[in-house]
Amino acid sequence: MTDPNLEIASLLLDLSEVYRPTSRFWGYKNASRSIRRHPEFLSDLSDREILEIPGVGPASLRVVREYLDGGESGTVARIVGESGNLKEIEARCALRRNFLSAAMVRKVLSETKRGAVRREDYLGDFQMHSQGSDGADSIETLARGCMERGYRYMCVTDHSYGLPVAGGMKMDEMRAQHAEINKLNKKFGGEFRLFKGVEANLLQDGSLDMHPAELPEFDLVVASPHSSLRKTIDQTARMLAAVSTPGVHILGHPRGRMFNSRAGIVADWPAVFRRAAHNGVAIELDGDVSRQDLDYRVATAAKKAGCVFALDSDAHAANQLWMADYALAHARLAGIPSDRIINCWPAAEILQWARTFPRVVASKATKR
Repeated sequence: MTDPNLEIASLLLDLSEVYRPTSRFWGYKNASRSIRRHPEFLSDLSDREILEIPGVGPASLRVVREYLDGGESGTVARIVGESGNLKEIEARCALRRNFLSAAMVRKVLSETKRGAVRREDYLGDFQMHSQGSDGADSIETLARGCMERGYRYMCVTDHSYGLPVAGGMKMDEMRAQHAEINKLNKKFGGEFRLFKGVEANLLQDGSLDMHPAELPEFDLVVASPHSSLRKTIDQTARMLAAVSTPGVHILGHPRGRMFNSRAGIVADWPAVFRRAAHNGVAIELDGDVSRQDLDYRVATAAKKAGCVFALDSDAHAANQLWMADYALAHARLAGIPSDRIINCWPAAEILQWARTFPRVVASKATKR
């Protein structure tokens, strides 16, 4: 699958590395970001329309035109080749694989793909952050943003107290948040449901930064790695431990990768997925534009292992809830059906699933 906007954005990032840390570095980097997030393929635009994209100037347009006309850029190849940094730039290029541009997400969501999840199947988002930790908006603002998108429920997953760098909340603060959620659920009168959640920090040994006795206070617990994400050592044991913890419902952004920055955790992922499937722990496809974790290729392996999935935005403001579309696009490319995605289940079925371990999937999800 060729994503021309992503390919062009990657070429511009290659150029930016040559010119680090001059103004050209920032110019090419900003153009790259704008192209990645532009909703239309550049091949469908005129040169004038391309130049109207924020940050794209004549120098970037030359690279765009070379790629669209010949599938590569002689300008980039020459400048990178003469820079003396070819190996470093190629290594960084590898950190952009299997991401999707906004234009590709739009295309994937618009296509008819038999058996794959559809946008209208998606009922709610299970990872987002409020002002309680490192988010920008109140819980009610997030809830109303979800309702505007047609959702029936959402889960607030502010960071746990073991991650102070992200404003992790103490348990007394979490309990106050739960009281607020109870009031909002009463206010919405059954038309919309808020689940009480937390994003717990996954420690190096695979345990959580929370006491096991605290986990039952939440409807859903997302366990996510936030450390040791650049190490090249095998971390299979860490991830196996995570999906073997009774209080964990979702393994959040499992690899911890970041676009153009880090590849993330090295592990025997098929083994991790088999364990997760056995225990009924959902594997997250995090739609954050810079994460896209898991991507569609790795998600395909998780599907083959029998996993169920959570497709989430990881929004830190109501105006970021759209990032769930990236998770949906990766799920569609992986061919994941809606009955294998907990965001497509009724609220009562989610709660029933969450209260058991190993978890029993009420639908026929694991048989597909």
